[in-house]
Amino acid sequence: MNVRLKPEKYLRYLYLPNLFATKRTREILAVNPTVITHREDAASTVISVYDYTPEHLEEKRSDKVEAVFHYKETETISWINIDGIRKTDVEAICNQYVIHPLIMEDILSVDQRPKMDEVEGVLYCLLNMLYFNEEKKTVETEQISMVLGKNFVMSFQEDPSRDVFDPIRHRLRIQKSQVRQRTADYLLYSMIDLVVDSYFIIMERLGEQIEALEEEVVRRSNKRSLARINQLRKELIVLKRNIAPVRDLVAGIIRSESELLDDRTTKYFKDVYDHIIQAFDLSENYRDVMMSVQDLYLSNVNLRLNEVMKVMTIVTCLLAPATVIGGIFGMNFDIIPYSHHEWGFYFAVSFMILVPLGMLMWFKKRGWF
Repeated sequence: MNVRLKPEKYLRYLYLPNLFATKRTREILAVNPTVITHREDAASTVISVYDYTPEHLEEKRSDKVEAVFHYKETETISWINIDGIRKTDVEAICNQYVIHPLIMEDILSVDQRPKMDEVEGVLYCLLNMLYFNEEKKTVETEQISMVLGKNFVMSFQEDPSRDVFDPIRHRLRIQKSQVRQRTADYLLYSMIDLVVDSYFIIMERLGEQIEALEEEVVRRSNKRSLARINQLRKELIVLKRNIAPVRDLVAGIIRSESELLDDRTTKYFKDVYDHIIQAFDLSENYRDVMMSVQDLYLSNVNLRLNEVMKVMTIVTCLLAPATVIGGIFGMNFDIIPYSHHEWGFYFAVSFMILVPLGMLMWFKKRGWF
């Protein structure tokens, strides 16, 4: 019989981080802002444009950034969405729209903290869209940059295959929709609002995981339960890390006195601020629940250990009389009462049985088990 060995299957366990499954921890916590992370250019770039007025809408798709340069000079409102980030394309479009190099650097950055900047007449927002991976049971992030200028909003996304902006696209195709009747800052509000609302979908999925885990810990906790507790705590760290800074981002927009923001739109951003505060409070509640689940797991482990120790102690106590009697009659003396009696063996065995039975009845009467 030919047996093909795979040493790499077992050698990987010699590396301690693999043994303790710390890869996800490193992904979450290994963020160093002083190190410039190299971003690989996307394989392809898709640029979609929604240029609109209350009466007219033009939809356009292209893979060349030059195709959107002329929208800078129009009086209509333009939403320019770039899916797939390439350094040359970002530099070209930012130079054309006179966007500050610091904002350009933030767009090309990786693992940035959500923030809002106002530089030379342009308002810049950076935050993360969140997705729940059903297969891995993890929270995935995608960085999105939004630039608000005069009569335009530009958004830069990393993954062209998914986003949360389909409701906006649908509303833009409706002539009498609010987004068609308002200015570009209302479009920015709509985009941020959809990103914030998507956080609740992720929290709902995590809430289902936490509820199922809590029921498992109460009924039949095991070592896998502890592993799931640690995993969910890590995902809550990802959730909180991305939600908490958005409060400051939205608050900064509300406090801003930029001419790009209409006073009528401020109340909408206040509504987004209420939502993000609610999302942050909910993430804190989830964290507290996870701590309670972990304490419940440890309590169950200690309870099972106490039950085992209790049974072992009772068994030891019940065997103690037999051990003592056997030890006495096993001593090497010539004269031991009843040691040479014809019924001595039966007397000794009877005591070894009757005394533990009496002790067992007494333990039961005291309610010790």
